[in-house]
This record gives sequence, structure tokens and C-alpha cells, in this order.
Amino acid sequence: MRILKLSLIGVLVAFLIIQFFKPAPNKANPPFPDDFTNVYEVPPKIHAILQAACYDCHSNNTRYPWYARVQPVTWFLDHHVREGKDDLNFHEYGTYSAKRRRTKLKRIREQLETGGMPLRSYIWMHDSADLSPGDRQMMIRWLNEKIDSANARK
Repeated sequence: MRILKLSLIGVLVAFLIIQFFKPAPNKANPPFPDDFTNVYEVPPKIHAILQAACYDCHSNNTRYPWYARVQPVTWFLDHHVREGKDDLNFHEYGTYSAKRRRTKLKRIREQLETGGMPLRSYIWMHDSADLSPGDRQMMIRWLNEKIDSANARK
């Protein structure tokens, strides 16, 4: 019983100590001149979908839920955001080459078609990011237009 009590106290102390070690939040101040929406004319419905389902992990400005203040959740979220931004950053999209932009558009379309994005773990906590089949198809159609237009300019 004594070992169990000491173990629980140790876990509690460790939990309290790790609360002081938090990564810097992914927060930047607008304007974002290289934003995806400055590169393409984005219809309001598409913009709303991007904001709800993509920008938290794929931009320089994450909206954090309340539980993001608790370690080790903060580390988990920070890891996801860093990976997301490394793959695609909507706020820096305008800095990408034309070829990279086309590739990113195709990759976004592929992720929507296969259901790879948004991540299920994100949708569990953000039900507004759960795209309906109609929203997915609307996004895919819009992306196809942009891909066709980009290919025509090659």
C-alpha cells in the first residue's frame, strides 16, 4: 500500500512539474500577405471550410481549445501543428513556387477524396471540421478548377 501511495504522489508531482514546460503557442498577428486566400479567389463557403477544418494545423495562427493548456496535451497538439505546417502552411502559400502550389492543390484534393484530412483525432474535438460529403465534393470541384487553371498556365 505504501508503494502505491508513493507512486501516486510521484505521478502527481511529475504531472505538476511538466505544467511549467510548454512550447510557444502557434500565434501570429495578421495580416498574412502570402495567405492562400490572397493567391486564389476563394468563395466564402470554401473559405469557411478551410478555416474550420484546416487552418488550425496548417497556418501560423492556431485557435487552441481549453484543454491545450494542460500538459502533456500541449506537446501533442504542438507536434501536430508543427507537422501540419511543415507539410502545408496556408499563411505562407504565396511563397511557394508555382509547381509546389500545383502539387499542394493536388495533395489537398487527394486528402479530401480519401478522407485523410481533417484527421479523425481533430474532428473528435472539433465537430465543425467534420465535412459533409457535399462539402467535400464542393471543395474537390473547386480544387479541380484551380488545378486545371494552374496546369493551363504551365
